[in-house]
Amino acid sequence: MHDYQHVIAELSLVAGSKGIFDVVVDGRTLYSKHETGRHAEPGEVLALFREQFAADVTPYER
Repeated sequence: MHDYQHVIAELSLVAGSKGIFDVVVDGRTLYSKHETGRHAEPGEVLALFREQFAADVTPYER
């Protein structure tokens, strides 16, 4: 997510009971283990972010 810090106003990881967690970006739920019933696969949350928030955004240059 570091590569997209210039387009994210707020990023929250919301932990719940029994290992449930949500990833919320700018007030929108990006991924919810509670809703999917499973852990995200490696790279899945970033892929969802790119699709929903950064399809036309150039990554932040380091």
